[in-house]
Amino acid sequence: MSSRVSSSGREAAASAARAATYTISDLAREFALTTRAIRFYEDCGLIAPRREKQSRIYGERERVRIKLILRGKRLGLALSEIGELLDLYEVRRNERAQLTAFLALLADRRTRLLQQREDIEIVLAEIDGIERECRRRLAAEARGSAGKAD
Repeated sequence: MSSRVSSSGREAAASAARAATYTISDLAREFALTTRAIRFYEDCGLIAPRREKQSRIYGERERVRIKLILRGKRLGLALSEIGELLDLYEVRRNERAQLTAFLALLADRRTRLLQQREDIEIVLAEIDGIERECRRRLAAEARGSAGKAD
């Protein structure tokens, strides 16, 4: 018995994945989102479920896009940046262009984070200095009060 999957088996699996549908509640549960957040992504044009009467029917494309949106948000990308990356792939079907754009966004994000880290270090050093000064003044006041009580 062969462990290899036949090409017709792969095609059937791919077809099943394409045919998979989800409700807004299914996706909200899967990604720990509110349905309102998913509708917001739709309003922003990041996802486009098909409509059947009043219902939204989400396919595998929308599910993957939500996953990528959440990954981009974790990286600190703006929704507009995430949308540009998603659209770049949709329009060109060109992973190279998408990856190149993604690398540029990541480099920019890294630069901003490094600057923020530097800014935080400066503020923390300032807080340390102010705390030392406050403690020194409190100690001096305590010594002065102890001398007057005698």
